[in-house]
Amino acid sequence: MEKNYKWIFPHVKGTMTTAGMMRMMLLALLPAEIFGVLHFGPRVLLHLLICVVTCTLTEFTIEAFRDKPLTVADGSAMVTGELLALMLPVNAPLWLGALGGLFAVGVIKMPFGGLGKNRLNPALSGYCFLFLAFPKYMKDYSFGSYGSQTLLGQLLSGQTVDPYPMLWGNTNGSIGTVSAAMLLLGAVLLLAFGIIHLRIPAAIGISFLITLFLGAGKGFDQLYFTTQFLGGGLILGAFFVATDCVTSPITRKGQIWYGVLIGVMTAALRLAGIEEGMVYAILVSNLCVPFIEQLTVPKPFGRRKPVQVTQNRRQP
Repeated sequence: MEKNYKWIFPHVKGTMTTAGMMRMMLLALLPAEIFGVLHFGPRVLLHLLICVVTCTLTEFTIEAFRDKPLTVADGSAMVTGELLALMLPVNAPLWLGALGGLFAVGVIKMPFGGLGKNRLNPALSGYCFLFLAFPKYMKDYSFGSYGSQTLLGQLLSGQTVDPYPMLWGNTNGSIGTVSAAMLLLGAVLLLAFGIIHLRIPAAIGISFLITLFLGAGKGFDQLYFTTQFLGGGLILGAFFVATDCVTSPITRKGQIWYGVLIGVMTAALRLAGIEEGMVYAILVSNLCVPFIEQLTVPKPFGRRKPVQVTQNRRQP
């Protein structure tokens, strides 16, 4: 279903093009990418290159067989490739990123008409496909002296951990989620330039923490909540994936309820021991967006419900 609410917001105008938004996304992801290269080594560059090239070539090839203007130059395929690469473990086989990029663009994005018409987030869908098909590779976060299990995974298995290495990246994890500080730096850039709004990330974070507080039975355990907040790709998902303008609601109330749905589902899955709860929560919420929008479309000013007039008949 294509979104068309111009009749509700005729006053909304903007000069930011799709290509401009994609360039800002690439710039915002740059701190996490640079840190990933410095932390994990040059293999990160190979993952980035393979994912970006695969996504771009897949989109270009499909568009070449269509009688429509090429839109691959808007940069959305590059953003999909970079997001996918940042979600991968550094030791994952290089062909894994190529397969994920092919699925993300060739199955999730282009068959539905390309950018603006896909219902699911392509990068997250590609990651989910790889995780379900190749869990052996996707769950192996071993690096240097670190084991295959992340700090969040250790927490969910009942261990006590120090979460603060997750802030500065002194630990293992996915290429782009290992340092929460670098992701927050990119998020500030997106917020400052108006590429995203704080409604969705704030709704996710607040509902996530409240649900954990009510369901975990940990009281005000600072280490527990900090680990949950910094781990599992929560920051990457909240600021860079859930805010995708194609797969998120267009209405303000809808964005809040969308964020609340993601936050509650993520917390519930984490409480069930599923470290990748954020992935499933966003994808399920993507599918709920049409219904959320229908329920939260604002009433146009001055429009009233039609009044049914009944004619009184005189009785003889």
